[in-house]
Amino acid sequence: MNLEQRTLAPGYTIPRLIKGGWQLAGGHGTVDRAAALADMDAYVAAGLTAFDCADIYTGVEQLIGDWRRTRPDQAAGVRVHTKFVPDLSSLATLDAGEVERLIDRSCARLGVETLDLVQFHWWDLAVPGWVETARTLATLRDRGRIRLLGGTNFDTASLRTLAEAGVQMSTMQVQYSVLDDRPARQMTRWAGAHGVSLLCYGTVAGGFLAERWRGRADPGMALENRSLVKYKLIIDDVGGWDFFQALLDTLAAIAGRHGTDISTIATRYVLEQEGVGAAIVGVRHGAHLTAHLRAASMRLDEADHGALKAVLAQRRPLEGDVYALERDREGRHGRIMKYDLSHAPGGGACEKSASAAR
Repeated sequence: MNLEQRTLAPGYTIPRLIKGGWQLAGGHGTVDRAAALADMDAYVAAGLTAFDCADIYTGVEQLIGDWRRTRPDQAAGVRVHTKFVPDLSSLATLDAGEVERLIDRSCARLGVETLDLVQFHWWDLAVPGWVETARTLATLRDRGRIRLLGGTNFDTASLRTLAEAGVQMSTMQVQYSVLDDRPARQMTRWAGAHGVSLLCYGTVAGGFLAERWRGRADPGMALENRSLVKYKLIIDDVGGWDFFQALLDTLAAIAGRHGTDISTIATRYVLEQEGVGAAIVGVRHGAHLTAHLRAASMRLDEADHGALKAVLAQRRPLEGDVYALERDREGRHGRIMKYDLSHAPGGGACEKSASAAR
């Protein structure tokens, strides 16, 4: 199968679908270690040779590192993208030495001398130090500890501030889907003009953009994991359950014409948006590999885009720029206020932190 590739920087090319690691951090059901390692084998064998993780996704860097250590030949061709997410309580006192220590910890877990891509997140932009921290990460890149530097969930104004401070980002990880078009409003244009590729999560809204939700009654918040709670709040904001059902019907009709499923069409839609370098697909188990390969190789036609444009005209726009709803600068916690997941099953403090940086 001919999988699309995207060059993020000279000499650095990835497939346009990245295997996500958030679902392996807990909160989505029991993680079967042997099955998770076998899924990595299967994705790499199929040509999906980029993984996404984070230093705060409990155990995931180590799991990928263990996979790398036991399969050196396969690992040689795999890009591993992690995230640098200092704890909220440490932001005010974070210094260059601590930044380097945390980067060294990621290297040790992953079993590498140089991290392929580090995506930087800062919980609360009202706390000073994020520009200086980004400069420290850029220095580590220049020293060879990091190959590429990116960000996670910065808005366009903050990304511009970093560029003006001399910090060149290669990527920005953002939420993007048929439900959430916030990246298209400002960031796409700026990022395209400055060589920043968007790496997009949430393309299937935590699993909501799938056949099993079509024709079902509104479940409210009685949901099985934190991903579903997070994206149900977005569904409510953009038009509610009736609009969502109309969107699923449209996606299903398009999927039928292409002989595939709703989730594949939803992911493909994002891949065909301006400025998108790749989509990050959550992999709790390997059952979705065939669909993921299809999303990475198919094309939507003019009629497909026209049908989606018609139904999306009914969508209420989410407020603000990228991550504005999720980032509450007035809140003491600076993680998730409007989209608080504390009532989700298993939603402890660490899990809320991981989901906010997701």
